[in-house]
Amino acid sequence: MRCSALASGSSGNCLYVECGDDALLVDAGLSKREILFRLREAGGSEENIRGILVTHEHIDHIRGAYALARYLNVPIYATGGTLREIIRCRGTGAISIDLVRCRWQKRFEIGSFCIEAFPVSHDAREPCGFRISGNGAVLGCCTDTGVITREMEEWLSGCNMLVLESNHCPEMLRTGPYPDMLKRRIRSRRGHLSNPDAAAFIRSCCTSVARIMLAHLSEVNNTPEKALASAREAVGLFAGDLDIAVASNPGTDPGWPQRIRL
Repeated sequence: MRCSALASGSSGNCLYVECGDDALLVDAGLSKREILFRLREAGGSEENIRGILVTHEHIDHIRGAYALARYLNVPIYATGGTLREIIRCRGTGAISIDLVRCRWQKRFEIGSFCIEAFPVSHDAREPCGFRISGNGAVLGCCTDTGVITREMEEWLSGCNMLVLESNHCPEMLRTGPYPDMLKRRIRSRRGHLSNPDAAAFIRSCCTSVARIMLAHLSEVNNTPEKALASAREAVGLFAGDLDIAVASNPGTDPGWPQRIRL
């Protein structure tokens, strides 16, 4: 299995996950045209995409989902709350595509993938993360959450690959330009995960996970260097055993797209 970050951050999020001849998108927060362009630049295949998994209804995760699902003729998979928000925003037009509801603790298959959705703590209708299995690899995706709950720890503990939010440096957020109301939202239990909180979870699972991608970094309140340093410091002696990458965007990182694979 291989996971490539086509886009990451408040301007848009999209993961491309491959396993053999099957592929999935996790979120589609850019326009259809931009996602397809980045997919081709990254060496991906639109013909292999079997579905689009959506974590929640915020625009940086669903901007291109509807148009892309129609173009590729594939379903959108999301929780009931997220699907209701998609239908509310798109109107009856959303019914023209195949919408599939993900239920808690109900495993489902898409091609060679086995997928489970689990609840996360974010200020959306019914947000989720995904646990994706295929060909012996288990990928956990958790990109928008204010905290890592005990239930989330259980869902992610068996993963050997992990895409984890590391949104902000607390000091940069505190002294940064955002209004106080937005700062409080970001710091809240239903906001976004800080570098120290992400690092603390990585420390707890560093003996089982092999590949980690830090994602959804704030362009204003974080830097890749700070996020990476926080994660590496947390794992200490195990730093050499972990492959830790930082998801990026074209034009900001000559190494784009960042990938993790097993």
